[in-house]
Amino acid sequence: MTKAAAKTGVSPTALIAIEQYFPKKQRIIEDDLAYRILPFGARALVWLVRPNWVRSLLIRETEKNTPGIWGSLICRKRYIDEKLVDSSNQIEAVVNLGAGFDTRAYRLPALSDIPVWAVDQLENIRAKQTRLRKVFGTIPSYVKLVAIDFDREDPGTLLEPHGYSTDKRTFFILEALTQYLTEKGIRTTFDFLAKAARGSRLAFTYVRKDFLDGRVMYGWEKFYKKYVVKDKIWLFGMDPDTCPNFLKEYGWQAIEDVGYDEMAEKCIKPTGRILVSTPIERMVYAEKL
Repeated sequence: MTKAAAKTGVSPTALIAIEQYFPKKQRIIEDDLAYRILPFGARALVWLVRPNWVRSLLIRETEKNTPGIWGSLICRKRYIDEKLVDSSNQIEAVVNLGAGFDTRAYRLPALSDIPVWAVDQLENIRAKQTRLRKVFGTIPSYVKLVAIDFDREDPGTLLEPHGYSTDKRTFFILEALTQYLTEKGIRTTFDFLAKAARGSRLAFTYVRKDFLDGRVMYGWEKFYKKYVVKDKIWLFGMDPDTCPNFLKEYGWQAIEDVGYDEMAEKCIKPTGRILVSTPIERMVYAEKL
């Protein structure tokens, strides 16, 4: 996982913060912490797009090169939120791998009595520690922030000294993480997940392999040239047909593999907003056997 990948951790939360400027009936997700938890530079950018016309321009320009990205990022957040809340009375811990500046641990009441481990690259962990102390005065006691290099370190080895045990029935989150990892990083991460307690849950996203291989562009040609070819930030992809067998290899059973078009029908259509979705990334919900 490259250092450049760490910088992408800000963007999804900035987008969620911008979403809060929409009228409540048009808002796809509620997150009153997104703006406050961002580093200064990102907060400044979010503040600048308060006017409706600026916001509309930003969305239109963003969608030119990456059609569907705006609505898909929000749907992805909603999907994992809902699965996590629905599972909250069946789990004993939450481990968010590649947590970035995600705010779930602090804004979802269902997690108030559940210990949470947020794992990410050191750069993001340090920045998030600073913002949490600004927002709350201290880092909430039920949250542990753990720094990792996913391609070189084992999550289990790093989590154990911070009080995590694999015998806890856990909800694991890998939101927009897998595409940034090498094959070795993926295998190390899923070797750790293979040790999870029976009944644990997993919500993760993956980028389609046919896009990373350059076989199908889905309208993201400019993004592909920069992130895949030039900067080599996106590395790992999966196919919907092979994903269930991949999970079985590590003792997990896929419950559903969902495209953003399905979530858009549920989350975006009722708001009356017109946002396209993209097939480039999918969401999976699984259970440990």
